[in-house]
This record gives sequence, structure tokens and C-alpha cells, in this order.
Amino acid sequence: MTTALEPPLPSQPLLRLSLAPRGTMPRPIDGAWWPRSYDLLTELPRLLGGLPPEWGHITSVTVSGAKWSATPGRTLVCNQVVRLRRTVAATAPDTVVLLAPGQGRWDLLVVPPDTTEEAALSFMTAAADTPS
Repeated sequence: MTTALEPPLPSQPLLRLSLAPRGTMPRPIDGAWWPRSYDLLTELPRLLGGLPPEWGHITSVTVSGAKWSATPGRTLVCNQVVRLRRTVAATAPDTVVLLAPGQGRWDLLVVPPDTTEEAALSFMTAAADTPS
């Protein structure tokens, strides 16, 4: 009898996300996300799947900048429809805005995928630091 061994399933890359502690004061940035590419349809499921449960169900995602790949107006993520928008607002050039009805809005700094690990960790730490 011959037993065929199947190759191991590829492991999912870890989510590179750093969130600020939740506080009573509003913050301009709620943390930082370091995606592996600018392909939103690939990166978004990993991001939304790794958010804290208390953030609720994200129904709208707005990315800033022209770097993101083309996306449809809506997509299915984690068995839920998510509206996708793109803006080129100069006020927040490398951010992603997440909206959850009845729960809130979160603005995350997007660290460019090609950033070195040292620089990315610096950006992510700074974005998650509690203001003094």
C-alpha cells in the first residue's frame, strides 16, 4: 500500500497591524497597517479578519491615494458586503478609513508595502503611541 503525502498548506502571512489603545479622546490616527501589496481585494480580507471584535462589522472602506489597484464598488469579505471607495484627498494621503455602523470610524495609516522593516516598525509604533 502506498500513501501519498500532500504538501502542507501554505501558511497565511501574519497581519501587520498596530492599533492605538482605545481611549476617550478622539485621535487623528487609530493605528497603522502595513499591507504586503496595493491589491485591496487581496489585502482587505486579512485586515478585516484581524480587527478587534469590538470594532463590529466594517461595512465601508475608503482608501486614499492612487496607488491601490482598481476595485469594484462593493465586495464580499468574510461573508459580508463591504463598500469600497477611493479618494485622492490631499489631507490624508496614505490612510484607510473603516466604518462600522453604530460602532465607529477608524483611520489607519497605510505603511507602503515596499517600506523597509525598520522604517515600517517605526511608523507603526508612532501611529499606535498614546499622545502625551
